[in-house]
Amino acid sequence: MSHDAVPPRASRRAEAPKRGRKKERGRRRGLKITLGVVLVLLLAGGGTAYWMYQDLDGNIKGVDINKALGADRPEKLPTTGQNLLVLGSDSRAGAENKELGGGGDVGGARSDTTMVVHIPEGRSEAVAVSIPRDTLVTRPECVASDGSELPEKKREMFNAVYALAGPACVVKTVEKMSGVRIDHYLEINFAGFKDLVDAIGGVTVDVEEPIRDEASGLDLTAGQHRLNGTESLAFVRTRKGVGDGSDLGRIGLQQQFLMALLKEIKSQDLLGSPATTYKIANSATKSLTTDEGLASLTSLSEFARSMNGVDPSSMETIMLPVAYDKQDPNRVVATEPEAGELWKAIRTDGTVPESAKKSPATGG
Repeated sequence: MSHDAVPPRASRRAEAPKRGRKKERGRRRGLKITLGVVLVLLLAGGGTAYWMYQDLDGNIKGVDINKALGADRPEKLPTTGQNLLVLGSDSRAGAENKELGGGGDVGGARSDTTMVVHIPEGRSEAVAVSIPRDTLVTRPECVASDGSELPEKKREMFNAVYALAGPACVVKTVEKMSGVRIDHYLEINFAGFKDLVDAIGGVTVDVEEPIRDEASGLDLTAGQHRLNGTESLAFVRTRKGVGDGSDLGRIGLQQQFLMALLKEIKSQDLLGSPATTYKIANSATKSLTTDEGLASLTSLSEFARSMNGVDPSSMETIMLPVAYDKQDPNRVVATEPEAGELWKAIRTDGTVPESAKKSPATGG
């Protein structure tokens, strides 16, 4: 991760044919970063009043991941683009998060959704790699949430790392398992996700087969549905209503919803409606945690401008190749050589081979 406040700008993107430039400009209007959490950048770049900027800027929480991790990290190569660790947390802290999470221990939180988003240098394509929460990993030595030292532990469930030691340890775990240098960290919690979807007026998804999950309260027939914030949260969290009832089945729904969310954001004339833009940005930033390098509207704005050529419609979504664990079929482990090939492609800014896009454990 760079120690600068903001990352360097991406290389100049390839020239588009003149005939398609007008269409390209229209498609790229607005923002191009995953999960919509940096819609706030529209305000930062649009002459927003100082009081509004200050209000939103104060919403963002920062985590000094560079300081926490030190120097024992993968090398950052000069031509490997940018890598973001995007995490959706299921914190039960606060009344709203507790209600959305279905109750439970209000003192705990886990990483409900995790993606490594790779943005290649100077190109418009991006790759999002989902890490199943039930993946068994080797958690490196970390500092626990209470300040104590946690020794390395093998066969730790991935989503437990956040609960035990917080964001920096999640970044360290991902870097150790992948060899990929994580440049930035973005986290949004339950309530923020719900409010963001409600602020844009809902998201439309196509459901191939009926989904009924009593645990999440989701009950959808096959066909097209317009989901509000609460329904969207249930959609991305359902696991018993799809596939084999494991975490793997819902990863497809999460990736589908991500694309639908980005499409919805692009379709709205946010630049033409400051009030709507502020409402969306306020919803996003209130529940947003980033690394220190992005923990301000100025830094987020500069980062977005450096990635201006990224088109979410071209984003490729891949699940980390995993197989069912032989000791515990309710858990999965990264499978080789597929996982290694995937991470190598991310590290070197290369093309992900087709073999690395297939997982022995499909869950679907």
